[in-house]
Amino acid sequence: MTGGPILGRVDDVAVPARELADAIAEALPRWVERCVDRIHRAWAGPPPPAVAEAARVAGAMARDEVGARVRALLEADIDDQHTTPLALVRAAVGHPTRVLVAAGVPAVERDAVEREMFPDDVYGLSPASFADVDPRLPELAIAWGAAKAWAHRRRHTP
Repeated sequence: MTGGPILGRVDDVAVPARELADAIAEALPRWVERCVDRIHRAWAGPPPPAVAEAARVAGAMARDEVGARVRALLEADIDDQHTTPLALVRAAVGHPTRVLVAAGVPAVERDAVEREMFPDDVYGLSPASFADVDPRLPELAIAWGAAKAWAHRRRHTP
């Protein structure tokens, strides 16, 4: 199959899966640090060096833990993928949350829908989309989703 940057890769699920997993792992540390910085600044100004360092460490932990879960999901057979990479990334909010709680930052006001959908996300950090984590991720996620859909169609359509 030929096409642009997305459609040109739909014949092979492994390539876009690996690219998405790599990009998510690379983006998670910066996302954690940005979350901590943004919420801390809104509460009390720039985070002190100890909080910034804790955010850096939490970002590395998110990369290692959540990045590994995302990679395992994307390396699994398509019929065994029972969640999405974005759902796993949303679970990463615990990393910046722990830093903010330890820094004494109070929870933010969230609407009822946010509280119901993400009860443990007391700072409203859950990304609505991959673009909230890194602007490079949406195209990679679309490429992976298209490749997965194409493979699923070939496998399950008589």
